[in-house]
Amino acid sequence: MILVFAGTSDARDLALRIQQEGYKLLTSVVTENAAKSMQEAGLPVRTGRLTDSETTDLIQKLGIHTVVDASHPFAEEASKNAMAAAKAAGVPYIRFERENASYPQHDRVTIARDYAEAAELAAERRGVIMLTTGSKTLQIFTEKLHGLPDTTLVARMLPRVDNMEKCQELGIEQKNIVAMQGPFSKELNKALYAHYNVTLMITKESGKAGAFDEKVEAALEMGIETIIIARPPIAYGTVFSDFAGVLDELARTMKKPVGGGTTNGISHSV
Repeated sequence: MILVFAGTSDARDLALRIQQEGYKLLTSVVTENAAKSMQEAGLPVRTGRLTDSETTDLIQKLGIHTVVDASHPFAEEASKNAMAAAKAAGVPYIRFERENASYPQHDRVTIARDYAEAAELAAERRGVIMLTTGSKTLQIFTEKLHGLPDTTLVARMLPRVDNMEKCQELGIEQKNIVAMQGPFSKELNKALYAHYNVTLMITKESGKAGAFDEKVEAALEMGIETIIIARPPIAYGTVFSDFAGVLDELARTMKKPVGGGTTNGISHSV
């Protein structure tokens, strides 16, 4: 059996390809919404965050042969846990990551190493700041930006109850919350920027599948300054940005039995 850490649309598509190749698998996601997406696609799924030790236990309990980490490019903790668990359990780890988007060479674009640096840069610029990086790191920005004169923070995130509660706890006014599920077209991005009179947009380099280009192109065409947060530097080891590479590596690793698995590249025994 293969354990696939998923949750994004391209991760779901990869899991489907793996299943179509005849492999038995289990997808692992964090949210109920992501679980529903997997179920609708006909993929077996478990829901909830896992520590590295919990992942190791799951690998051993289910007789997992290979771990495929197709989590979001910025799910740093999830990837580190998956790598540690695979190493502890003695099974192969394969990383699938969306292809990096190219950073536009533009005088209105600034690259930040991480969220903290992006918040510092935003505090220097002030104005109407649209944050499109989700709720997980929202506090980093509110700590730097709340109370600054001539500064408004507009938070764009998934329309989930816990996200709205977090906004309330951190002092984001309801009128400054954009609760919508993307990806967004360039035209819709422009409409949102215009509606809020945005002067600075902050985004993550999440790749084409995350509609990164549409966000940035819309901002630059409107003369809006943009801060792009670079992907965290993680040494994944075996990593691919296309499905074919993952499937080829799976075919190779599945020829090496782990705990009584088969040697024909397809495991039906677990």
